[in-house]
Amino acid sequence: MCELLALTANTPTDICFSFAGLIERGGNTGPHQDGWGITFYEGIGCRSFKDCLPSCDCKIARFVADFPIKSNSVISHIRQGNRGKICLENTHPFTRELWGRNITFAHNGQLSKYYELKNDNYVAVGSTDSELAFCWILNELKKKYPKRPHNMATAWRYVVKLCNHLKTFGVFNMLMTDGAYMLAYCTNNLHYITRKAPFGKAELIDQDMTVNFKDVTTENDIVTIVATKPLTDNESWTQIMPGTHRLFKYGVCVTPDQR
Repeated sequence: MCELLALTANTPTDICFSFAGLIERGGNTGPHQDGWGITFYEGIGCRSFKDCLPSCDCKIARFVADFPIKSNSVISHIRQGNRGKICLENTHPFTRELWGRNITFAHNGQLSKYYELKNDNYVAVGSTDSELAFCWILNELKKKYPKRPHNMATAWRYVVKLCNHLKTFGVFNMLMTDGAYMLAYCTNNLHYITRKAPFGKAELIDQDMTVNFKDVTTENDIVTIVATKPLTDNESWTQIMPGTHRLFKYGVCVTPDQR
C-alpha cells in the first residue's frame, strides 16, 4: 500500500527532514514507486508538486526535500498503486474547493464497491478509489453544511462519521486538511509525534541524516508530524489505534486520547 506524511504546526515550518526520509521509501527503502506528491499551504493558497515517477529517483522530489518551503500545513504521499493506472491524475494528494477554502486529502488503503458512492457536486478526475472517496466526503459535507460552519470542529466530527462509513469498504487511512485543521483517520497503520520545547536530535531511519531541532526552532514552536510508519528511530512516536482518529489544529491535538 501507499505511505502518508503530514505536518501541522503553529508557526510556518519546513518539512525537509521528514520528506527526505519519506522519498527514500518511494522505490529505495520501500516499494512505493508509483508516484509521489506533496501540497503546502501558504495562507489560503496551496503549492503542489507531483510526479508519477518513483520519488527516490525524481529530481523534483530531491529539490523539494532540499528547499525549505515554510508552511503551517503539509500533506504528502508516496504511491503503490492498486486502483487506477500509474499516471499524474491518480497521484495524491488531491485538492478541491469547499466554502472558499482549499481542502487537501490523501489516502492509504484499498476500497471495494467504492463505485457505489454517489457524488452530485464533485467529480473525480482520475480513476482511483481514493479520489472518489474524497469527492464523496466533500459532497456529503456540502449537503450537511451548505455554508461554512461557525464552529469548524463540528464539521470535522462529521467527517469522522463519514470516514467510519468508508472504512466498511476496506482499508481507509487518510489525511485531510483545510490549512488550519488536520484530520488523521486510522484503519490499521498511522503514527504521529509532536515536537515542542525542549527540542532534541532526531535521526532518520531511511537515510543517514540527523537534525538537532533545538538549532532551528524557538521555545514556542509546536510541530506535529503524522506518518504511516515512524520516520525516526530515536524518538517516541504514538500509534493511532485502528478505528480511531486524531484532529490537530496548528500542531496541537484537539481530540481526547482514544487509546
